[in-house]
Amino acid sequence: GKTDLVIMTYADMPLLRGETFQRLVETQRLNPGPFSLLTVIADDPRGFGRIVRNIDGTVDAIVEDYVATAEQRQIKELNVGAYCFSADWLWEALHRIEKNPKKGEYYLTDIVEIAVRDHLPVQAVLHDDFIETIGINSRVHLSEAEAAMRARINRAHMLNGVSMPDPASTYIEVDVKIDRDTTILPNTYIHGNTMIGEGNVIGPNTIIRDSKIGNRCKVLASVLEGAVLEDEVDMGPFARLRKGAHLKSHVHMGNFGEVKDSTLHEGVKMGHFSYIGNATIGTNTNIGAGTITCNYDGEKKHPTEIGEDVFIGSDTMLVAPLKLGDGARTGAGAVVTKNVPEDTLVVGIPARAIRKLERKKKG
Repeated sequence: GKTDLVIMTYADMPLLRGETFQRLVETQRLNPGPFSLLTVIADDPRGFGRIVRNIDGTVDAIVEDYVATAEQRQIKELNVGAYCFSADWLWEALHRIEKNPKKGEYYLTDIVEIAVRDHLPVQAVLHDDFIETIGINSRVHLSEAEAAMRARINRAHMLNGVSMPDPASTYIEVDVKIDRDTTILPNTYIHGNTMIGEGNVIGPNTIIRDSKIGNRCKVLASVLEGAVLEDEVDMGPFARLRKGAHLKSHVHMGNFGEVKDSTLHEGVKMGHFSYIGNATIGTNTNIGAGTITCNYDGEKKHPTEIGEDVFIGSDTMLVAPLKLGDGARTGAGAVVTKNVPEDTLVVGIPARAIRKLERKKKG
C-alpha cells in the first residue's frame, strides 16, 4: 500500500531509539515542507555535515566536512543522517540529485538544496543526546557504540532494582532478563536468552549464556552455557555447567567441577574436581572429590543413574552405563563397572560389594 511518509537513516547508527524517530515523524506531520531531519550539537563533527540555518530556523544547507570553509567548521550543529520525507516529494526529488563532480558519488544531503530551490521549508529536529547518534565508521566508533549500549542496558536493569557495583565491567546483552534484588558483580558477562530470578549474587568473573537461574542463588567465578539452576543453588569458584545441566534446589557445586546433560536433584553436594555427564543424581547424594562418570566409550555416550542418599567416595570412576541404588556407597578410588544395589558398599578395582549397609532413618 501507499504511504505518505518515509523514514530514511544510515545503517551505521544502531543506538537511535524508536522515540527519537517518533519525534521526527511528529515534526514532519506539522511541517508544510517536504521533509524534516535530525540534528545534534557536538564539538567533534565525526565527519557529519554542518547545518546552516535561515533566520527563521529552517535549514538552508548541509555543508559536508570536506568542502566546509573555516567559518562553517565553527558550526556545532551537525546532520545526524535521519530524515522523515513526504513520500511523493521524495520519489520525484531523488531523480534530481546530481553526481558530485569531485567525489563521483550521489549525496542524499543535496536534497536540501533541491527543497531550497523550490522555496520549500526544511525543518531540523535538534536532539539532545549525542551518544544516541553515534555512527560507526571505525573500530574505535564501534567500541564507543558498544560501551554506550552497555551503559543503556545496565542503567535499565539498575532502575528495575538490580545492583551493579561496577557497571563499566558488567556486560549484559539486550535480551537478558533479571529480577530485582539480584547483584551482578564485576567482570560478569551475561549473554543470549538468559533469565535470572530474585535475590541472586552473580560473579565476579562469571560467564552465563542461554541459561535460567532461579532465586537466591550464588554463582562465583563460573561458566554456564544452556544450564538451569533452581532456587538456592550455590556454585563456584571455577565451576562449569554445559548444555543440559540442571541443578535443582539447594545443590552445592564447588570448585573445578563440570556438569553436562545431567540433573542433580535437591540437596546434592558436589564439592570439587568432578565430572558428571549424561547422568541423573538423586536427592541428597554426595559426589566425592575426583569423581568421574566415564560416559564415553569412544563411539557412544552412555547414562549413569545414581539414587538418593548415595555417597560416592573420592576418585571414584563410574563406568557407564551404570546404576547405583539408593543409599549405596563407593570406597575411595573405586572403579565401578557393574550396577550397585541399594544400601551396598563397593570398593576396589574393579569395584566389588563387601557388605550391605543400614541407612539412618530420616527424621
